[in-house]
Amino acid sequence: MPRTSSTRAPGGAVTLQQVATAAGVSLATASRVLHGSGGRRVAEALAERVTTAAAELRYVAHAPAQSLARSRSTVVGVLVHDIADPYFAAIAAGAMDVAREHDLMVLVANTFRDPGLERDYLARLRAQRARAVLLAGSAFVGEPFAEEVAAFAESGGRVAAIGAHGAGIDTVEPDQYGGGRLIAEHLVGLGHREIGVITGPAGLATVAQRLAGFTSVVAEPPLVHADFTREGGRTATRELLTRHPRLTAIFALNDLMAAGALAALRELGRPVPEQISVAGFDDLPVATDLTPALTTVRLQLADIGARAMRLLLDDEPGGRLVPAPAELVVRDSTGRASTVH
Repeated sequence: MPRTSSTRAPGGAVTLQQVATAAGVSLATASRVLHGSGGRRVAEALAERVTTAAAELRYVAHAPAQSLARSRSTVVGVLVHDIADPYFAAIAAGAMDVAREHDLMVLVANTFRDPGLERDYLARLRAQRARAVLLAGSAFVGEPFAEEVAAFAESGGRVAAIGAHGAGIDTVEPDQYGGGRLIAEHLVGLGHREIGVITGPAGLATVAQRLAGFTSVVAEPPLVHADFTREGGRTATRELLTRHPRLTAIFALNDLMAAGALAALRELGRPVPEQISVAGFDDLPVATDLTPALTTVRLQLADIGARAMRLLLDDEPGGRLVPAPAELVVRDSTGRASTVH
Protein backbone atom coordinates (compact mmCIF):
# COMPACT_ATOMS: atom_id res chain seq x y z
CA MET A 1 0.00 0.00 0.00
CA PRO A 2 1.27 3.52 -0.67
CA ARG A 3 2.72 5.40 2.29
CA THR A 4 1.05 8.80 2.12
CA SER A 5 2.78 10.25 5.17
CA SER A 6 6.15 10.45 3.40
CA THR A 7 4.97 11.71 0.03
CA ARG A 8 2.29 14.36 0.50
CA ALA A 9 3.63 17.91 0.63
CA PRO A 10 1.96 19.72 3.55
CA GLY A 11 -0.35 22.46 2.33
CA GLY A 12 0.45 21.91 -1.34
CA ALA A 13 -1.02 20.13 -4.35
CA VAL A 14 0.08 16.54 -4.80
CA THR A 15 2.43 16.10 -7.74
CA LEU A 16 2.88 13.21 -10.13
CA GLN A 17 6.35 12.66 -8.63
CA GLN A 18 4.75 12.07 -5.22
CA VAL A 19 2.33 9.56 -6.71
CA ALA A 20 5.17 7.73 -8.48
CA THR A 21 7.22 7.61 -5.27
CA ALA A 22 4.31 6.30 -3.23
CA ALA A 23 3.55 3.62 -5.83
CA GLY A 24 7.20 2.66 -6.21
CA VAL A 25 7.27 3.27 -9.97
CA SER A 26 9.03 5.68 -12.33
CA LEU A 27 7.60 9.04 -13.33
CA ALA A 28 7.09 7.81 -16.88
CA THR A 29 5.04 4.82 -15.68
CA ALA A 30 2.86 7.01 -13.45
CA SER A 31 2.32 9.41 -16.34
CA ARG A 32 1.29 6.61 -18.70
CA VAL A 33 -1.24 5.26 -16.19
CA LEU A 34 -2.80 8.57 -15.15
CA HIS A 35 -2.35 10.66 -18.31
CA GLY A 36 -2.38 8.04 -21.04
CA SER A 37 0.92 9.41 -22.35
CA GLY A 38 3.27 7.67 -24.74
CA GLY A 39 0.79 5.11 -26.05
CA ARG A 40 2.47 2.38 -24.01
CA ARG A 41 0.73 -0.35 -22.03
CA VAL A 42 1.51 -0.75 -18.34
CA ALA A 43 1.29 -4.08 -16.51
CA GLU A 44 -1.98 -4.43 -14.60
CA ALA A 45 -0.28 -4.78 -11.20
CA LEU A 46 1.75 -1.61 -11.74
CA ALA A 47 -1.27 0.30 -12.99
CA GLU A 48 -3.25 -0.71 -9.90
CA ARG A 49 -0.46 0.49 -7.61
CA VAL A 50 -0.41 3.86 -9.36
CA THR A 51 -4.18 4.39 -9.29
CA THR A 52 -4.34 3.33 -5.63
CA ALA A 53 -1.58 5.75 -4.71
CA ALA A 54 -3.25 8.54 -6.69
CA ALA A 55 -6.59 7.92 -4.93
CA GLU A 56 -5.07 7.85 -1.45
CA LEU A 57 -3.05 10.99 -2.11
CA ARG A 58 -6.05 12.66 -3.79
CA TYR A 59 -3.98 13.48 -6.85
CA VAL A 60 -5.67 15.72 -9.42
CA ALA A 61 -4.24 15.54 -12.95
CA HIS A 62 -3.32 18.81 -14.60
CA ALA A 63 -5.60 19.23 -17.62
CA PRO A 64 -3.15 21.18 -19.82
CA ALA A 65 -0.51 18.53 -19.12
CA GLN A 66 -2.89 15.79 -20.28
CA SER A 67 -3.55 17.74 -23.47
CA LEU A 68 0.16 18.04 -24.10
CA ALA A 69 0.63 14.32 -23.49
CA ARG A 70 -1.71 13.54 -26.36
CA SER A 71 0.04 15.84 -28.82
CA ARG A 72 3.76 15.16 -28.64
CA SER A 73 5.91 16.35 -31.51
CA THR A 74 8.38 14.27 -33.51
CA VAL A 75 11.31 16.19 -32.02
CA VAL A 76 13.81 14.56 -29.68
CA GLY A 77 16.25 16.77 -27.79
CA VAL A 78 19.87 15.81 -27.14
CA LEU A 79 21.65 18.05 -24.61
CA VAL A 80 25.46 17.96 -24.71
CA HIS A 81 28.16 20.07 -23.10
CA ASP A 82 30.01 20.83 -26.34
CA ILE A 83 29.16 19.30 -29.72
CA ALA A 84 32.62 20.32 -31.00
CA ASP A 85 34.13 17.87 -28.49
CA PRO A 86 34.60 14.51 -30.31
CA TYR A 87 33.34 12.70 -27.19
CA PHE A 88 29.90 14.31 -27.43
CA ALA A 89 29.88 14.28 -31.23
CA ALA A 90 30.25 10.49 -31.21
CA ILE A 91 27.50 10.05 -28.63
CA ALA A 92 25.16 12.36 -30.54
CA ALA A 93 25.86 10.53 -33.82
CA GLY A 94 24.89 7.20 -32.26
CA ALA A 95 21.69 8.67 -30.83
CA MET A 96 20.78 10.30 -34.14
CA ASP A 97 21.18 7.03 -36.05
CA VAL A 98 18.49 5.44 -33.87
CA ALA A 99 16.21 8.50 -34.05
CA ARG A 100 16.45 8.41 -37.85
CA GLU A 101 15.19 4.81 -37.83
CA HIS A 102 12.06 6.09 -36.06
CA ASP A 103 11.63 9.07 -38.42
CA LEU A 104 12.30 11.55 -35.62
CA MET A 105 14.10 14.88 -35.84
CA VAL A 106 16.93 15.46 -33.35
CA LEU A 107 17.56 18.88 -31.86
CA VAL A 108 21.09 19.08 -30.40
CA ALA A 109 21.78 21.85 -27.90
CA ASN A 110 25.10 22.95 -26.38
CA THR A 111 24.91 23.62 -22.64
CA PHE A 112 28.51 24.87 -22.38
CA ARG A 113 28.78 23.03 -19.04
CA ASP A 114 26.26 25.42 -17.50
CA PRO A 115 23.76 23.54 -15.26
CA GLY A 116 21.34 26.46 -15.32
CA LEU A 117 21.31 26.47 -19.11
CA GLU A 118 20.77 22.70 -19.17
CA ARG A 119 17.71 23.03 -16.95
CA ASP A 120 16.45 25.91 -19.10
CA TYR A 121 16.78 23.85 -22.29
CA LEU A 122 14.87 21.00 -20.68
CA ALA A 123 12.06 23.39 -19.79
CA ARG A 124 12.04 24.84 -23.32
CA LEU A 125 11.83 21.40 -24.88
CA ARG A 126 8.91 20.60 -22.60
CA ALA A 127 7.19 23.79 -23.76
CA GLN A 128 7.80 22.72 -27.38
CA ARG A 129 6.18 19.34 -26.61
CA ALA A 130 9.31 17.40 -27.55
CA ARG A 131 8.70 13.67 -27.47
CA ALA A 132 11.82 12.92 -25.43
CA VAL A 133 15.11 14.38 -24.20
CA LEU A 134 18.50 12.72 -23.81
CA LEU A 135 20.79 14.29 -21.21
CA ALA A 136 24.09 13.34 -22.85
CA GLY A 137 26.45 15.57 -20.88
CA SER A 138 28.03 14.62 -17.58
CA ALA A 139 25.91 15.40 -14.54
CA PHE A 140 26.96 18.26 -12.30
CA VAL A 141 27.90 17.34 -8.74
CA GLY A 142 25.15 18.54 -6.39
CA GLU A 143 22.80 19.57 -9.24
CA PRO A 144 19.93 17.04 -9.41
CA PHE A 145 17.38 17.43 -12.19
CA ALA A 146 14.48 15.71 -10.41
CA GLU A 147 12.05 18.65 -10.60
CA GLU A 148 12.70 19.36 -14.26
CA VAL A 149 12.47 15.67 -15.17
CA ALA A 150 9.24 15.34 -13.19
CA ALA A 151 7.71 18.26 -15.04
CA PHE A 152 8.74 16.81 -18.40
CA ALA A 153 7.29 13.39 -17.56
CA GLU A 154 4.09 14.96 -16.23
CA SER A 155 3.63 16.67 -19.59
CA GLY A 156 3.83 13.25 -21.29
CA GLY A 157 7.46 13.29 -22.39
CA ARG A 158 10.31 10.98 -21.54
CA VAL A 159 13.86 11.63 -20.34
CA ALA A 160 16.95 9.42 -20.37
CA ALA A 161 20.53 10.16 -19.42
CA ILE A 162 24.10 9.11 -20.05
CA GLY A 163 25.67 8.98 -16.61
CA ALA A 164 23.76 9.23 -13.35
CA HIS A 165 21.67 12.41 -13.04
CA GLY A 166 19.97 11.43 -9.78
CA ALA A 167 16.43 11.63 -11.12
CA GLY A 168 15.29 7.98 -11.33
CA ILE A 169 15.26 7.94 -15.14
CA ASP A 170 16.50 5.51 -17.77
CA THR A 171 20.29 5.71 -17.70
CA VAL A 172 23.22 4.35 -19.67
CA GLU A 173 26.10 4.38 -17.19
CA PRO A 174 29.64 4.29 -18.64
CA ASP A 175 32.08 2.70 -16.23
CA GLN A 176 34.03 5.86 -15.50
CA TYR A 177 35.24 4.58 -12.13
CA GLY A 178 36.39 1.26 -13.53
CA GLY A 179 38.20 2.99 -16.39
CA GLY A 180 40.14 5.21 -14.00
CA ARG A 181 41.12 2.16 -12.00
CA LEU A 182 42.28 0.31 -15.13
CA ILE A 183 44.68 3.14 -15.99
CA ALA A 184 46.05 3.27 -12.45
CA GLU A 185 46.64 -0.49 -12.35
CA HIS A 186 48.35 -0.36 -15.75
CA LEU A 187 50.76 2.42 -14.74
CA VAL A 188 51.54 0.90 -11.35
CA GLY A 189 52.13 -2.43 -13.06
CA LEU A 190 54.78 -0.73 -15.21
CA GLY A 191 56.59 0.36 -12.07
CA HIS A 192 55.39 3.96 -11.92
CA ARG A 193 55.12 5.45 -8.44
CA GLU A 194 55.35 9.17 -9.21
CA ILE A 195 52.16 9.71 -11.23
CA GLY A 196 50.41 13.04 -11.79
CA VAL A 197 46.88 13.70 -13.02
CA ILE A 198 45.58 16.47 -15.28
CA THR A 199 41.86 16.64 -14.80
CA GLY A 200 38.83 18.51 -16.09
CA PRO A 201 36.44 20.87 -14.28
CA ALA A 202 35.93 19.85 -10.65
CA GLY A 203 32.13 20.14 -10.74
CA LEU A 204 31.51 17.34 -13.25
CA ALA A 205 30.44 13.89 -12.07
CA THR A 206 32.53 12.29 -14.84
CA VAL A 207 35.66 13.92 -13.43
CA ALA A 208 34.83 12.79 -9.91
CA GLN A 209 34.15 9.20 -11.01
CA ARG A 210 37.27 8.80 -13.17
CA LEU A 211 39.43 10.35 -10.47
CA ALA A 212 37.87 8.17 -7.77
CA GLY A 213 38.68 5.04 -9.76
CA PHE A 214 42.27 6.15 -10.23
CA THR A 215 42.79 7.13 -6.59
CA SER A 216 41.43 3.78 -5.42
CA VAL A 217 44.83 2.49 -6.59
CA VAL A 218 47.08 5.58 -6.49
CA ALA A 219 46.32 7.55 -3.33
CA GLU A 220 46.56 11.35 -3.36
CA PRO A 221 48.32 11.91 -6.69
CA PRO A 222 49.37 15.47 -7.55
CA LEU A 223 46.79 16.95 -9.88
CA VAL A 224 45.94 20.09 -11.82
CA HIS A 225 42.43 21.07 -12.97
CA ALA A 226 41.99 22.59 -16.42
CA ASP A 227 39.52 22.69 -19.32
CA PHE A 228 38.71 19.39 -21.05
CA THR A 229 40.61 20.59 -24.14
CA ARG A 230 43.96 20.13 -25.87
CA GLU A 231 45.16 23.53 -24.68
CA GLY A 232 43.90 22.77 -21.19
CA GLY A 233 45.99 19.61 -21.18
CA ARG A 234 49.05 21.43 -22.49
CA THR A 235 49.01 24.18 -19.86
CA ALA A 236 48.09 21.75 -17.05
CA THR A 237 51.02 19.49 -17.94
CA ARG A 238 53.48 22.36 -17.80
CA GLU A 239 52.10 23.44 -14.42
CA LEU A 240 52.14 19.89 -13.08
CA LEU A 241 55.77 19.30 -14.06
CA THR A 242 56.84 22.67 -12.67
CA ARG A 243 55.48 21.58 -9.31
CA HIS A 244 56.54 17.92 -9.55
CA PRO A 245 59.48 17.56 -11.99
CA ARG A 246 60.22 13.95 -11.00
CA LEU A 247 56.94 12.50 -12.30
CA THR A 248 57.36 9.40 -14.47
CA ALA A 249 53.75 9.22 -15.71
CA ILE A 250 50.76 11.48 -16.36
CA PHE A 251 47.12 10.43 -16.52
CA ALA A 252 44.91 12.82 -18.50
CA LEU A 253 41.20 12.44 -17.79
CA ASN A 254 40.33 12.64 -21.49
CA ASP A 255 42.15 12.13 -24.80
CA LEU A 256 42.06 15.78 -25.82
CA MET A 257 43.93 16.71 -22.66
CA ALA A 258 46.34 13.84 -23.30
CA ALA A 259 47.07 15.26 -26.77
CA GLY A 260 47.91 18.56 -25.11
CA ALA A 261 50.13 16.75 -22.61
CA LEU A 262 52.10 15.12 -25.42
CA ALA A 263 52.57 18.51 -27.08
CA ALA A 264 53.83 20.05 -23.83
CA LEU A 265 56.26 17.18 -23.26
CA ARG A 266 57.71 17.63 -26.77
CA GLU A 267 58.22 21.32 -26.02
CA LEU A 268 59.94 20.44 -22.73
CA GLY A 269 62.21 17.85 -24.30
CA ARG A 270 60.74 14.97 -22.28
CA PRO A 271 60.50 11.93 -24.63
CA VAL A 272 57.43 9.69 -24.32
CA PRO A 273 57.50 6.99 -23.05
CA GLU A 274 61.29 6.82 -22.51
CA GLN A 275 61.25 9.42 -19.74
CA ILE A 276 57.57 9.85 -18.99
CA SER A 277 54.41 7.91 -19.85
CA VAL A 278 51.06 9.42 -20.81
CA ALA A 279 47.62 7.83 -20.68
CA GLY A 280 44.20 9.23 -21.63
CA PHE A 281 40.52 8.27 -21.49
CA ASP A 282 37.74 7.74 -24.11
CA ASP A 283 39.70 6.28 -27.08
CA LEU A 284 38.73 8.99 -29.53
CA PRO A 285 39.82 8.43 -33.15
CA VAL A 286 42.69 10.88 -32.63
CA ALA A 287 44.27 8.50 -30.08
CA THR A 288 45.78 6.34 -32.82
CA ASP A 289 47.00 9.37 -34.81
CA LEU A 290 49.06 10.87 -31.99
CA THR A 291 52.82 10.37 -31.76
CA PRO A 292 53.28 8.12 -29.93
CA ALA A 293 49.87 6.43 -30.20
CA LEU A 294 47.95 6.91 -26.98
CA THR A 295 47.26 4.36 -24.26
CA THR A 296 43.72 5.06 -23.14
CA VAL A 297 40.40 3.70 -21.88
CA ARG A 298 37.89 2.78 -24.58
CA LEU A 299 34.24 3.68 -24.23
CA GLN A 300 31.99 2.68 -27.12
CA LEU A 301 30.64 6.21 -27.46
CA ALA A 302 28.40 5.82 -30.53
CA ASP A 303 26.94 2.65 -29.05
CA ILE A 304 26.32 4.44 -25.74
CA GLY A 305 24.37 7.15 -27.58
CA ALA A 306 22.39 4.57 -29.54
CA ARG A 307 21.51 2.54 -26.46
CA ALA A 308 20.34 5.64 -24.61
CA MET A 309 18.10 6.66 -27.52
CA ARG A 310 16.60 3.17 -27.67
CA LEU A 311 15.70 3.44 -23.99
CA LEU A 312 13.85 6.66 -24.77
CA LEU A 313 11.87 5.15 -27.61
CA ASP A 314 10.99 1.63 -26.49
CA ASP A 315 7.83 0.50 -24.69
CA GLU A 316 9.35 -0.50 -21.37
CA PRO A 317 8.82 1.28 -18.03
CA GLY A 318 11.47 3.85 -17.14
CA GLY A 319 14.05 3.81 -14.37
CA ARG A 320 16.40 1.24 -15.93
CA LEU A 321 20.18 1.28 -15.54
CA VAL A 322 22.25 -0.06 -18.46
CA PRO A 323 26.00 -0.40 -17.77
CA ALA A 324 28.53 0.43 -20.49
CA PRO A 325 31.89 -1.24 -19.82
CA ALA A 326 35.32 0.36 -20.09
CA GLU A 327 38.28 -1.34 -21.76
CA LEU A 328 41.99 -0.61 -21.41
CA VAL A 329 43.74 -0.07 -24.76
CA VAL A 330 47.53 -0.19 -24.45
CA ARG A 331 49.55 1.63 -27.11
CA ASP A 332 53.00 3.23 -27.35
CA SER A 333 52.61 6.20 -24.99
CA THR A 334 53.16 4.12 -21.83
CA GLY A 335 56.24 2.11 -20.89
CA ARG A 336 58.32 0.98 -17.94
CA ALA A 337 59.06 3.62 -15.33
CA SER A 338 62.29 5.49 -16.05
CA THR A 339 64.83 6.67 -13.50
CA VAL A 340 66.03 9.41 -15.88
CA HIS A 341 64.83 12.93 -14.94
